[in-house]
Amino acid sequence: MSEPLSDADKIRNKRLAKLGSQAPPNLDPTGDGIKDGPNTIQSSQKPTSPTQEQKEQIKPKINISSSSASPTPTDNPFAQLVKERNEGPTQISIKPAAETDMSSRKMPVSDQVRQSSRGRETLPEWEDKVLRGIFRLSLDSSVRFDGHGHPLSFVKSVRKELEDQRQPIRLKSAMLDQAILEVASNLSTPTPLDYLLACWKRVIGQFKHHKGSRAEENKLEVLKEARRLCMSYCIFAITMPEMFGRDAPETSPLLPHLLVDPEDDRGICHDFLTEAVSRFAEDDTIEPALVGAVEDLSRQLARMTMNDDYKSYVLALRHLVRYPPLVRAIARSPLFAPSSTSASDLEATTLLGPFFAISPLQADITSQYFSSPKTRDRAFINNSQRSLRMSLTTHQQDLLDIVNHIIKSDKGARESMLDWFALCVNKNHKRRALQVDKKLVSSDGFMINVTVCLDQLCEPFMDAQFSKIDRIDFEYLRRQPRVDIKEETKLNMDQSSADKFYEKTVEGTNNFISEVFFLTLAAHHYGTESTNQTLSQLEKDLKRMEKHIEEIELDRHKWINSPAQLRMFDNAVKKYKDQIDKGLSYKYAVQGVLLDEIMQARSLQFMRYVIVWLLRLASAANFPHQPIKLPLEPHPTSVFEALPEYFLEDVVGAYRFVMRNMPWTISSTQSDELIILCITFLRNSEKIKNPYLKSGLVTIMFAGTWPAPNRPKGVLGDLLMGMPIATEHLLHALMKFYIEVENTGAHTQFYDKFNIRYEIFQIIKCVWDNRVYREHLDEESKVNVDFFVRFVNLLLNDVTFVLDESLTAFQQIHNLSEELRNPQHLEQAIRQEKEEALSAAKSKAKSYMQLTNETVAMLKLFTEALADAFTMPEIVQRLADMLDYNLDVLVGPKSIELKVENAREYDFQPKALLADIIDVYLNLKNKESFIFAVARDGRSYKPANFEKATSILRFKAQELKSPEELRAWTALGEMFKKAKEADDQAEDDLGEIPDEFLDPVMATLMTDPVMLPTSKSIVDRSTIRSHLLSDPTDPFNRAPLKIDDVIAATELKAQIEAFKAEKRGAKLAEVNIMDTSPG
Repeated sequence: MSEPLSDADKIRNKRLAKLGSQAPPNLDPTGDGIKDGPNTIQSSQKPTSPTQEQKEQIKPKINISSSSASPTPTDNPFAQLVKERNEGPTQISIKPAAETDMSSRKMPVSDQVRQSSRGRETLPEWEDKVLRGIFRLSLDSSVRFDGHGHPLSFVKSVRKELEDQRQPIRLKSAMLDQAILEVASNLSTPTPLDYLLACWKRVIGQFKHHKGSRAEENKLEVLKEARRLCMSYCIFAITMPEMFGRDAPETSPLLPHLLVDPEDDRGICHDFLTEAVSRFAEDDTIEPALVGAVEDLSRQLARMTMNDDYKSYVLALRHLVRYPPLVRAIARSPLFAPSSTSASDLEATTLLGPFFAISPLQADITSQYFSSPKTRDRAFINNSQRSLRMSLTTHQQDLLDIVNHIIKSDKGARESMLDWFALCVNKNHKRRALQVDKKLVSSDGFMINVTVCLDQLCEPFMDAQFSKIDRIDFEYLRRQPRVDIKEETKLNMDQSSADKFYEKTVEGTNNFISEVFFLTLAAHHYGTESTNQTLSQLEKDLKRMEKHIEEIELDRHKWINSPAQLRMFDNAVKKYKDQIDKGLSYKYAVQGVLLDEIMQARSLQFMRYVIVWLLRLASAANFPHQPIKLPLEPHPTSVFEALPEYFLEDVVGAYRFVMRNMPWTISSTQSDELIILCITFLRNSEKIKNPYLKSGLVTIMFAGTWPAPNRPKGVLGDLLMGMPIATEHLLHALMKFYIEVENTGAHTQFYDKFNIRYEIFQIIKCVWDNRVYREHLDEESKVNVDFFVRFVNLLLNDVTFVLDESLTAFQQIHNLSEELRNPQHLEQAIRQEKEEALSAAKSKAKSYMQLTNETVAMLKLFTEALADAFTMPEIVQRLADMLDYNLDVLVGPKSIELKVENAREYDFQPKALLADIIDVYLNLKNKESFIFAVARDGRSYKPANFEKATSILRFKAQELKSPEELRAWTALGEMFKKAKEADDQAEDDLGEIPDEFLDPVMATLMTDPVMLPTSKSIVDRSTIRSHLLSDPTDPFNRAPLKIDDVIAATELKAQIEAFKAEKRGAKLAEVNIMDTSPG
């Protein structure tokens, strides 16, 4: 009884059966073509019809020497292998059945003539020589090296078989499989796959050398068979190394070969992969073997950083994705885009994650680029950042190449690639949280690489003419989008309304352009913009840590007498400083990545498309081919309002970063569309709900007016001066937002509004020299009166507040400094309390003084251009009171308290401030209502203050006012005196005024009394209008109130007019009675 087959023998027989089934068709004896055998794949070329005898001759069979009969031609010859093994010993030889070796084939006449005429070797001799050279075999035990010194492997069994069959000792194609298996199984080093890949390179070289010549046809058949067998055994070495007596490795046997140059003997070349992927259909082991090798490639790279030899892994994948069938297989891998992966695992567990994770922002890499960061000068940092950018840019180009090949291979792979990008952005929503836990999200470097790659995928459809912008489908987000926006805040829609809007899905399929556009927007939000946010927070944290370490080191003296505790203290300080160094290194690295001009230019090009797309959607106009008309017409579509806020936030963030750090990268065409965007959504601010998002538009324009090299008015200043949409709508848009920002809804709104208004002032100052702006403003102030009254009222509120805060702070600084001149007279606790108060006053003065200067300067500009708006009844008295009060503070008896040391440290220039306030007086000198309002200020109007101001300007600040202005100021002071005398006289003439005629708030005689509808109180119309500018409620019961709701008290008004007429008549009669002048 025969011994049962071992598992290895069973596997080997199975593989050999497959090998035999892949045998190529035999050469037609007539030399006319190739015929198909029963176990071969059908050729694409239809064969000629041979005779029945020829058919029998050319069927491929396995010749097995044994006592049993051979299987019939219709049976699979390998179905008998196990049975025959049990019946007796066998020798396996895969070869064509019609001929024992290829040397017996009849040579074409041309070959015979050529060989006989030139005396060349015969085909069997050539076959023997070439096969031995390719596979480096020897049939002579004494020959161990070839002529080039390469070691040869003696194939003992093949020689024995030839001797047993009494055939010439020559290597033949028919015995090649036996020779390969013998050599590969007996190798110690190199591995079977190493040996076979080198053989593959040699057989391909021979094949290319002989290909293309009909005279070489028989030789090509020899080489084709050698190539087929070599590839088959390569696959066996990859998928079943135990066939050669090797243990299965933990990782794919292909992996080390993928990491070397494809042209190296150990490398995986183009021809190998082409042949391998062509066999996917007939051999179901090849595809998983190659995909498994790619997965192992990814797993190994996941343990590496930019310090390691990562490049070979990236180049290997670049090489592999050039084969579409393999790309399709890779894209079907369960590791490609597993939906269950967490954000923190994306970089390690997805197939492409480790490739995108390679970045100079990886752990420990930043410290190597920027070691000892505090000791490095700017030149060293700049050079390190340039080096960092060069390395990253090269890597990002490799990533783009990989992604492009995946996308272009076929639809299925493209969909998988888009799924992976969607996975990256959807899993990283927490990167935009207020407090980001780095352990729960993907890294900055990974997300930046994703964003840059997507930016470059958008480039083909972002042409200068916007010819493909219509392909960006605004219904994408309602058509099963890949991008998850459910929890995102919308531009102008609450969550409930947005949910209802997106419940109504749209039929159809999203196109590739829309997919990439919306994925790129999301990638910017969670990628580069999130990193910008990280950088800003990091800079704040580093400042705080630096300050903290300074405070800690002040306590070092406490431990000076305790060496052990001092050592512990120093160690703790060192650890803290190391953390600061680590943070500083990371900061420099992030700056190096983000300050890449090419990357930012590409980003802004994408943002330009976002701007145009948003404007088209909001305006329903064919922008930029048609101009946008402001204000926008309301239209029923909710698509724009339902968009996520970050669609606009990304634009604001990207331009704000570039404006502050590298404004020269912004092109003029980008600037045009950016200005249109800012003005459009500030002019139609109702389109956007978030006031801080709108304030970002102001910030962009403000940053655009900063002086830059060769641009004294900044990147946007010159355009703002001349663009028609700016000259017509900019000032109105800014004033509108100036009003809106009074109430932002945030707990910091009081301070936020001053920062925003400061930026508004700077933009207005930039364009104020253009007369067209002032003309448009003057025209609109006469048409839109209520709007301008609200603006002027808020401006006066700001001027009043910041002046009072600033001047009060300087008085505190003066008084506290005087008290602390002799600190020895103060107790320790009191002295410390006063020192803290002084420090707070100084900080307050610095904060408010800059804003004071800008606010007063703005008041001066507007009173010059819009004198009528500032002298309306509801405004003029407040303005006059404010000016008189601050004039009294600056030149009155308490002005001595404003003297502080180092006044310029706070940007405090009292004489310049006085000159600006005097300019406001002079701007309104021709308005009678203003003259009387100043005169009626019973609290702060003092004629002596005007004289003192004249004295200061004349003798101490001649450079601030010209002689003409001083004369006008003197004349204005006299006008105030006369108005005061006249007003006092008029009040005396009225005598005792009935209480029902007096305004209950201002205690003055009403001229236009009105009744408030809910409280039934009666006040003067100008009083309630002034009140409603700051508080939209009834001052007597706090009920909501609008100026249109008040009721004119016509009867009371008539009584007041009659009272005044009666008093004037009585006065006139008295004058006539007392008039004793002659005639």
